[in-house]
Amino acid sequence: MSHEPSATNHEPSAMSHQPRAIHTCVTPEGDFLYCIHQPSYAVKNLRENDLIASLGRCDGREHRNLENFPSADIEVEKADRIYEIPNVFPFKGATFINSGWADARARDPLSIRLPTPRAVSFSESVRPVLAAKDGVAIDELFKALPEPVLLALATTSTDPGDLVRLAALSCDFVVDGEGVPAGLLYRRNERGGTRAVIKNHPLFEAVANNPYLPDPFKQAMVLRPGAQGNSEIVGEWNAADHHIFEYLRRNSYIPWGHYAANMANDAQRYDIRQLSAADMTGLRHLYYQRTYVRLAADLGMDAGAGRRTLAADELEELRLAICRQLAGNEAAPAFDCTLWGWNYGFDYAPSHYRLNASHQQVHQQFALLPAAVPAMQAGRKNGAALPSYGCGDLVADCVRAYREAHGRSLFDDLVTNIRRNRRLDDHEGETSLIIHEDEEVMLFVPKAQTSQWELQLMPLRAVGNILEADPAMRRSLDNGISTAMQVLGRLGVRMTNTIEYAKRFTDRSDQRLLYSFLPKLPESPGAFSEAQLRWIMGHYPEDFAAACRSTLRG
Repeated sequence: MSHEPSATNHEPSAMSHQPRAIHTCVTPEGDFLYCIHQPSYAVKNLRENDLIASLGRCDGREHRNLENFPSADIEVEKADRIYEIPNVFPFKGATFINSGWADARARDPLSIRLPTPRAVSFSESVRPVLAAKDGVAIDELFKALPEPVLLALATTSTDPGDLVRLAALSCDFVVDGEGVPAGLLYRRNERGGTRAVIKNHPLFEAVANNPYLPDPFKQAMVLRPGAQGNSEIVGEWNAADHHIFEYLRRNSYIPWGHYAANMANDAQRYDIRQLSAADMTGLRHLYYQRTYVRLAADLGMDAGAGRRTLAADELEELRLAICRQLAGNEAAPAFDCTLWGWNYGFDYAPSHYRLNASHQQVHQQFALLPAAVPAMQAGRKNGAALPSYGCGDLVADCVRAYREAHGRSLFDDLVTNIRRNRRLDDHEGETSLIIHEDEEVMLFVPKAQTSQWELQLMPLRAVGNILEADPAMRRSLDNGISTAMQVLGRLGVRMTNTIEYAKRFTDRSDQRLLYSFLPKLPESPGAFSEAQLRWIMGHYPEDFAAACRSTLRG
């Protein structure tokens, strides 16, 4: 990295073997503890191709997606300031406040409220249309429908004709000579930026993410690079029809920016059952590549990559070089942990609640976390440093506590417990929690699920992060993630959150990577029980494991 956060030069031994300070914002001095991220960083541009295309028209001229395809590496000089506040209770994680969003609210605190729902009457909406003529034109009827009905249709209709009419109500299209959308109409704002002319944002989002909307409308509204904004494409995976873009999200809610691997506009994957093993390889390759390239730069190493995607053997050579550098380096790297997540599935309720992912097209997100950030109290640095929050640290605490209590490895014993599992009840039936297993990884149903239908994936050897994962392990992890999502998709799951619990790069413990797949079911979105971490289930875990295995047969 060309810029590094301060207060990160800690010895690896101190990070690895000394007890971690309790991760809380409460102090004996009476001032809350927090830290501030003020990111400035460099981004290596690994994208090979410039796929310049028209997005529509603005001020009477063609508007193209030039900003999405930078020609050189990117310097983010001053991203939004992010405040990180450890929760009072460490098991509740940490809170991140984006100053760009919060400052706007601070200027008018009373604006922090949800709007009062508007009065809705289907009868009053359609009465003028029905009274006007005997044979009501379908277009006129659609225009008369109240917005909640439009939103319900936009998310549930399977009729392309319905969706085309709804799309026309949501925005202004630029069409070709045959009336097919070629793009959107854009306007310049007071700061010189361009924005699409969208007449109804909730309706636009809902209909654009419906898989049954005809492709030319999807391309113009949401899929074509640039349709969702000016985020630069800084990486690409392109193999036959397995095409994936890597977007940079500069002013991210994740300090120091994050990256998103999105299925490209010419490789649509709206349904998890359409996602192939080759797609998953590409999505994850971009994650491995960005992590290794960033970490190499952080350590002052030459990643050896220009405007191109690293081949598999180059990726492995770079990983091994980083491991050698870390093994012989006295100072810990500035960034010492990965963050990876996947929100799959989109929905938009008629009550204006957007559910789960930001869009339906398959995408995954990833970032690196700094090892430590200067601690603040009452607006001043207190001379100490806080480790940045990573959910894998909660696992690390358990690994240490278990070894202290029993003198044994938590993960070794977990594997043994899974293999020797017995049912909770007295019924004869399935006893295995394992869904899929190879020489490297195990996909299983956790004995104590924390979401209806939760699955977990872990290595069968002590691999705690993707830096410790060799090619065989990476292939198995990718296949295991793909298998888990295919199993859930075949069971009918439409929305899932997947997270990675990763070990810090400088930690020498036997903590293992853990992936948790957390489906959202229609009748159990979470309530006060779940807020207390009391997870309510309606099945035995062994029986759910059997249901999952059944999807892999035939």
